Amino acid sequence: MIDKFEIMEFSRQFGLRANVIEKDYVLGWVLAGIFNHEEIGADWVFKGGTCIKKCYYETYRFSEDLDFTLTESASLEENFLIKCFKGISEWVYDAAGVEIPKDLIRFEVYQNNRGGMSALGRIGYRGPLQPRGDLPRLKLDLTIDEILVMNPEIRDVHHPYSDCPDDGIQIKSYCFEEIFAEKIRALAERERPRDLYDVVHLYLHDKLRANQKTVLSTLEKKCEFKKMMVPTMDTLMNRPERDELEAEWENMLAHQISPLPAFEHFWTQISQIMKWLHKDLNQQETDV
Repeated sequence: MIDKFEIMEFSRQFGLRANVIEKDYVLGWVLAGIFNHEEIGADWVFKGGTCIKKCYYETYRFSEDLDFTLTESASLEENFLIKCFKGISEWVYDAAGVEIPKDLIRFEVYQNNRGGMSALGRIGYRGPLQPRGDLPRLKLDLTIDEILVMNPEIRDVHHPYSDCPDDGIQIKSYCFEEIFAEKIRALAERERPRDLYDVVHLYLHDKLRANQKTVLSTLEKKCEFKKMMVPTMDTLMNRPERDELEAEWENMLAHQISPLPAFEHFWTQISQIMKWLHKDLNQQETDV
């Protein structure tokens, strides 16, 4: 395990609290443990904001949760999940010295609002900061009834710390276009600050510019699965959460990004993104 001073150096470099950096460090080793677990490594597909940070953009916002879609062959049962993570805790301790106390591994399996099954996991950890009192925790969101439109990829995990293995850390994850489509769907469905940040960031990043037709067709399938309309700019403008989205911008993101760009800088990009997403339809309307 790296020492406290390395965490503090990254904290100064990024202008973020040391506990945020420590959690990012521990996330990397937990992902390694999941990927190397013989019973779940092939069945858990990484997604969400932490996936964007750890698998695609090194300079992305720091995130705190691990979100996975489980394939049909995976098991979503409380005792099985606890057993797996007890094994993962041993693997992570042997590989990195990060302690995940087995009595702080919790999973709750529940019926989600679609009528399918999901699970919420929380695991405590003792990392380089060696905190006194209650240990910090990681949250895991697991869903078994999400649609996977495209084939997952094995991605390298960004782990900039000095104890990164020589052969790196890997995880099975959503491909770039599927992450992009999922984030657009999430923005339309709930309008949270992190979704707005993610959608704009994914669109503006030139290195991995997504294929518009692939994103749109993937989004259409995801919206059909969720029984919702494919979002447009009017959809986003007319949602009741629009004012709350702006009000919560700093509260929800300031601890993950330094400096945090202004809300208006991101909101003004959405119209352009919606035009890009629906450009074939826009062209047809212009031709008429």
